[in-house]
Amino acid sequence: MHKRNSKQIITVLFLTLSLNFAFAQKKEFRKTTVDILTFVNNRKVLNSLNTDSFLKRIFTKDNIQIPYRFLTPKDNNNHQKYPLVITFHNSTRIGNDNENQLEPFAKIWLRPEIYTKYQCYVIAPQFSERSSNYEKNSDGIPISKPSAAVFALLELIQNIEKEYPNIDKNKIYLIGYSMGGSTAQNLLNIAPNQFAAMVSVAAVPDFSNLKKLSKKNIWLIHGEKDDDNPYIGSVELFTKLSSNKNLTFTTFNNLNHNNIVIPFLLTEEIPKWLFEKHK
Repeated sequence: MHKRNSKQIITVLFLTLSLNFAFAQKKEFRKTTVDILTFVNNRKVLNSLNTDSFLKRIFTKDNIQIPYRFLTPKDNNNHQKYPLVITFHNSTRIGNDNENQLEPFAKIWLRPEIYTKYQCYVIAPQFSERSSNYEKNSDGIPISKPSAAVFALLELIQNIEKEYPNIDKNKIYLIGYSMGGSTAQNLLNIAPNQFAAMVSVAAVPDFSNLKKLSKKNIWLIHGEKDDDNPYIGSVELFTKLSSNKNLTFTTFNNLNHNNIVIPFLLTEEIPKWLFEKHK
């Protein structure tokens, strides 16, 4: 009897551990390297894409003006629901020309195979000043705080939802790199119930509303050699969200701030991950 009970206990423990592992956070390390030729070629492919499909618009709220580009699905069937993706640019794209914000994570949606397979609406806003501002918390960790324009974006998104009722409100996604990744985190913290998933790359974290992020679909991507937005920030956010079983943290051991996006530009990894998520 004692032996049988021991076997049963071991079996239960094994199953419990297996289930916990299956639904646990995902933390991965990639040894990817990026040489100069790959860097240039991947950027060249995206820069050669015609961006005319991204319509030019301007959103105004009080004294805030946000130029933005807007992409509609390739087929855009009124009887079909489509996700909405909001992409956020880095600090080198600050301005008001309504052009420069179309950085790689905005342009990937124009790649013919992505535009056909992962049809969605895309909003690419441009900020005339920093959308996220950085300071250090009491632990010396850099944190990000949103600008007034980030709060205004919520009304822009609501307006787009009204204009295009075939947007799937259960599949609204955020994606950004560097300052844009920080802004994506800011917006998710401000209105967590509005968004289904977020991809944040090389960002400075936002710890302001962690309890509300405990079940959100989040993919953090960071280069361990990042000297611009310290890698420790994403490590700290991953630790603080230890209860979130829908969180993935990908570390690129050999990449830095400037080449971290390159591995994703000619693949469908990010669109595929996003489109699998819903509220």
